[in-house]
Amino acid sequence: MPPSAKPSRLAAADIARHYHQQPYATLILEGGYEEAGDQGRFRVSAGDVLLHPAFSAHQDHVGAVRTIVLDLALPFDGRKWPALARLKNPDQVIRSASRDAREAQELLLEDLMPVVAAEHDEADQLAGILTADPSTAIGDWASDHGYCRESLSRCFTLLYGIDSARFRVEARTRLAWRQIVSTDEPLAQIASASGFADQAHMTRSIGRLTGRSPKAWRQFVTSVQEAEDSLR
Repeated sequence: MPPSAKPSRLAAADIARHYHQQPYATLILEGGYEEAGDQGRFRVSAGDVLLHPAFSAHQDHVGAVRTIVLDLALPFDGRKWPALARLKNPDQVIRSASRDAREAQELLLEDLMPVVAAEHDEADQLAGILTADPSTAIGDWASDHGYCRESLSRCFTLLYGIDSARFRVEARTRLAWRQIVSTDEPLAQIASASGFADQAHMTRSIGRLTGRSPKAWRQFVTSVQEAEDSLR
């Protein structure tokens, strides 16, 4: 019998920043909460879908309002998921999840409609910029936009549970990881394009975030592809 996925209730709490190795989607069925992660900060409500790529991190604020969510696994690969989306037919996904989580995943991916969320304040603007372009100089960006770097740093850390410099490092590392597992570009070229000092610098950062080296990820991808080819 295929595995199913069941809705769960989120308890009211401030959940500190934490990391997820496996990519997954969260469909909000009832209520809502705030999540601040590596793709930005979102206040979500029933019908919204948050997508978390591999090695994502976020902190959450769940209020007293009754909140029910459904988590579904996403394919473990290097694609760039939209941060926020809605579904054309959420009921179909929910019904499918109760009997076959893989089928529900496929329906969710077919049904996704990406949503562009408004950036709330300067910390969210900075998070968006660093996610899109991790080479951004934080001090220069703050100065160019008329913000005090110290107050911006305090606000960013409060909202995201991590300082902006570390956020930028992790954004750069995820960008490099996606290129490593989804392309055959030379590792030195990926390191340079992602903003690392050199390949060794990238290797250390990838290892800290993912637990494997770039070469080990390349070997992993090759083994998965060979296994899939053998089943065809």
